[in-house]
Amino acid sequence: MTDDDMRSRHAVVVGGGLAGITAALQLAEAGVSVTLVEGRPRLGGLAFSFRRGDLTIDNGQHVYLRCCTAYRWFLDRVDGAHLAPLQDRLDVPVLDVARKRGPRLGRLRRSALPVPLHLAASLATYPHLSLAERAAVGRAALALKKLDPADPALDGIDFGTWLGRHGQSQRAIEALWDLVGVATLNATAPNASMGLAAMVFKTGLLSEPGAADIGWARVPLGDLHDTLARKALDSAGVRTELSTRVRGISRAEFGRWQVELDRELLEVDTVVLAVPQREAHALLPEGALEDPDRLLDIGTAPILNIHVLYDRKVLRQPFFAALGTPVQWVFDRTEASGLADGQYLALSQSAAEDEIDEPVAALRERYLPELERLLPAARGAQVRDFFVTRERTATFAPTPGVGRLRPGARTRAPGLYLAGAWTATGWPATMEGAVRSGFSAAGAALSALGRPHEHPLKEAA
Repeated sequence: MTDDDMRSRHAVVVGGGLAGITAALQLAEAGVSVTLVEGRPRLGGLAFSFRRGDLTIDNGQHVYLRCCTAYRWFLDRVDGAHLAPLQDRLDVPVLDVARKRGPRLGRLRRSALPVPLHLAASLATYPHLSLAERAAVGRAALALKKLDPADPALDGIDFGTWLGRHGQSQRAIEALWDLVGVATLNATAPNASMGLAAMVFKTGLLSEPGAADIGWARVPLGDLHDTLARKALDSAGVRTELSTRVRGISRAEFGRWQVELDRELLEVDTVVLAVPQREAHALLPEGALEDPDRLLDIGTAPILNIHVLYDRKVLRQPFFAALGTPVQWVFDRTEASGLADGQYLALSQSAAEDEIDEPVAALRERYLPELERLLPAARGAQVRDFFVTRERTATFAPTPGVGRLRPGARTRAPGLYLAGAWTATGWPATMEGAVRSGFSAAGAALSALGRPHEHPLKEAA
């Protein structure tokens, strides 16, 4: 192959979420000419912002952990790490309002001690569990540390069953395991694959002391995933086509691919499908996967986000988690949204199958009194605005058995690759998983093209 041939390689990445952006950047940095195609008028996929009056609103609250090395790479790559800093040390306020003697605040914190001692003091004083429950949690954590999340046998059982076998009470599941698991897996313990649950808890809580330190954007997500990402793509030489649909993908001559867009036909060497599983299924050429209908068996799970604007400050913490109430996690988004007066709280409600289609009026009637239970300062405050954002297919459903359904980056069709948090990353549906899938798809494509490249994460190389 001549140098001219090496320089003339072209790729189309379909989908402008984190997976597609990552794949496009990796391909472009290896010298491939890349066109990124996105049907929406913006980048960012399901982690985006929109305008509501004078405010900039995130569609939902997204966080990441220190162990999310791929997403941290993404933030560095788009020059946005300083806009989404991590906690110095894990500290999660947990407020229980169901106690007969009144609300009680506890905290999940870590120390600088080595694993598992880094959480020992916090667990020993965690007020939402009895002494016996705390001891049982410690024993279960040690058992979990010995598991291999990649063991296919774990994918076939549910997390709730495993917790029951390891002496976890319903209270322990509610006040600790589901407190973390629902937010990270988007499923309660009985509905979550043990393999994915083991991955989350082992990596986040039992790998290194700082692994679970929490980071979140102090600016609108669109600043990171759209504005800064677009700048990075432009600098890398990627051609980005927004508000553009892909109508079909088919084989061309000489092992190339034709990608039919709204207004043009592209002929390229490589195609990366970085779209949700149902969209990927619809675009896959015949024979690309041995059993393409398996993609349709990967279910989805919703996340409901409730947004409340008060005329005054009602919460002093940047966020907290709640027990004894339908409220799960509450974040202060005042500064990030641009609100100059009052306070804006965002409630993130995962595994929201029962509420995702509830009318706004019913949700208002349910959640405003709950916020007053949790936050006494809200009882006399005026609600200036109350609205809801719904992501009905926010994540893939992490149900037992889902692991065998998730495809890898490579397909049976040379030059065609898959990316997305739903592919076989080993992670649940997170921003981390999305970026990792972009690495995998780009790496597979570059290997096939004979392009030298290194994996951005040394531990995954």
